[in-house]
Amino acid sequence: MNRFIRQLVSLELFLFYVVLLLILTSSCSNDDGPSLTETAFQQLSGDWGLGVSGQILLDGQNVTLNYPSFTLSFADGTYQTTNGADLFSASGTWQWTDNTGTLITLDTGEQLTINTLSLTEFQFSFFHAGTAPVRAGIQGNYTVKVSR
Repeated sequence: MNRFIRQLVSLELFLFYVVLLLILTSSCSNDDGPSLTETAFQQLSGDWGLGVSGQILLDGQNVTLNYPSFTLSFADGTYQTTNGADLFSASGTWQWTDNTGTLITLDTGEQLTINTLSLTEFQFSFFHAGTAPVRAGIQGNYTVKVSR
């Protein structure tokens, strides 16, 4: 009889652990939270401007005065600018280049590298070829710092 009781207790313990394991694995969610691009877009979307501390650098030289009252606005897959001169189209499309949330490709083919991105500050850099028909302007490495 003792042997039967020990086997029954062992079986009950085994079933208890199986049920516990099933409960734990079924309660686990596959939702790992937002992706890097989703998080970056939450910060990127909206209006950006030069404000007080914004600047546009060309090969390290400040050329901000060439873009008075420059603004940039991102929405899902589209962007708009004002006073972008020959550097930026007035409007266009964009997409993430990869899934890191740090590289954006514009419809002009230019690739923006996000250096800093928060809810209040956005700094990016890119190489501008300066050739028509895509975008005329001065060729070089640009760094743009904008805020909200």
